[in-house]
Amino acid sequence: MWSYVQAYKEGRIDIPGFIREAQRIGAEGVELLDFFAPNPAADREAAKAALAETGLVCGVFSVGQNFARPSVEERQAALDRVKFGVDEAVALGAGTVRVFAGDVSEGITFDEARGWIIEGLAEGSRYAHDHGVRLALENHGSLAGRSDQVKGIIEDVRAACGNDALGANPDTGNFLLVGQASHEAILDVAPYAYMVHFKDFTPAPADHEGWAYTSLSGDKFVGTAIGEGSVDLAQCVAALKAAGFDGWLNVEYEAEEDPFTGVERSMATARRFVEG
Repeated sequence: MWSYVQAYKEGRIDIPGFIREAQRIGAEGVELLDFFAPNPAADREAAKAALAETGLVCGVFSVGQNFARPSVEERQAALDRVKFGVDEAVALGAGTVRVFAGDVSEGITFDEARGWIIEGLAEGSRYAHDHGVRLALENHGSLAGRSDQVKGIIEDVRAACGNDALGANPDTGNFLLVGQASHEAILDVAPYAYMVHFKDFTPAPADHEGWAYTSLSGDKFVGTAIGEGSVDLAQCVAALKAAGFDGWLNVEYEAEEDPFTGVERSMATARRFVEG
């Protein structure tokens, strides 16, 4: 649903409307997010009704949380957010919860932050495992942005909690923000993937005046419709297939074009990539 965030902020779409739009453009399922559910009980029931109406499934419920925080209370709040995501996933019939790690902020070191991330995700993994749900760590930020960072966190969390509830959510666009070629990074994390964010970015034009993501090197990137940017999506799909990936491939659209046209075009193009 993040693909429609601007339309949501403008009051042009809500959760049931998103689910109906996903059906219209040919999706098989949807990814819902805590961001769009300020009233969880009511929003959950509205989502369930729209899913029943359309015949779609909720494959993923995503939460945004940050374990790289200095206080115990803040880290507990992050763990509570993961547990909330697991509970929502169970209620909606979703098997996967997208999670973040967190990012370094002023006053804490890289090693401190990473330790808190391992601890928090290990506890979250225990809870998810007990409820039959998997967690998928997205490559996002400077602590878990590169493929080697994602792999290292997953392996350390699995060792700490004794299960494999935590896997990866490789985001095909985000790798560009940490200086990695997306298809090479995907090859690295594909064996750990429980879901995928299928996204396309391109370097921002010199005269670009709108929103842009700034990479660690200072380069700026903007979103595009699928297949219209610089990510080698065909190679990304090939790497996933070679690794035997069988999870959800979720189109995530972050371009300035209205999502009611850009997402539909992205869906059609994404299907062509998947079908070869």
